[in-house]
Amino acid sequence: MSGNYFAQAAVYLIEIVFGLYILALLLRYLLARVRADFYNPLSQFLVKVTNPLLKPLRRAIPGYLGVDWPSIILLFLFQAVEITLIALVSVGRIPAPAGLFVLTLANLLKTVIYVHMFVILIQIVISWINPGAYNPITVIMYQLSEPVLKPARRLIPPAGGFDWSPLVVLIIMNLMIILMVSPLMDLGRRLSI
Repeated sequence: MSGNYFAQAAVYLIEIVFGLYILALLLRYLLARVRADFYNPLSQFLVKVTNPLLKPLRRAIPGYLGVDWPSIILLFLFQAVEITLIALVSVGRIPAPAGLFVLTLANLLKTVIYVHMFVILIQIVISWINPGAYNPITVIMYQLSEPVLKPARRLIPPAGGFDWSPLVVLIIMNLMIILMVSPLMDLGRRLSI
């Protein structure tokens, strides 16, 4: 019975360590995609944390068609290693390659959606507490969420002085998790056996 507790603790530590680094890599990639301010303190922190692994990979694999392939490959690699380690600790075996690929893709999609949902929710709270406040982090959050919110704002005009587009985007993102990510996770689990 005590081995089960150690396995749970090991899985928890694997999820924390890999999850934080995957989040740093993903944020760096997303901020580069939206051309966020490179000199922002958060951007500088993400560059310092991710450069040791990304720089050598960039020498070997160039970006192509405006896509930062080294970042994407490193994201896939870290997510796949995390899933493999968790499977080894909890089940005692490595997932099949097809299942591992699908699970990696599903987990990364889920993380991208959760990052955007979190940023939008924080922006909503900040707009209620201290609207119009300037902070380097709020600037980054605005730059990150604007490509997602802009199409919704065009379709849904403000009503009664209230911007409904974040609510609609959050609903759509939850539907994406239910209709896209969850089936991919199930498929990945079936293929990994």
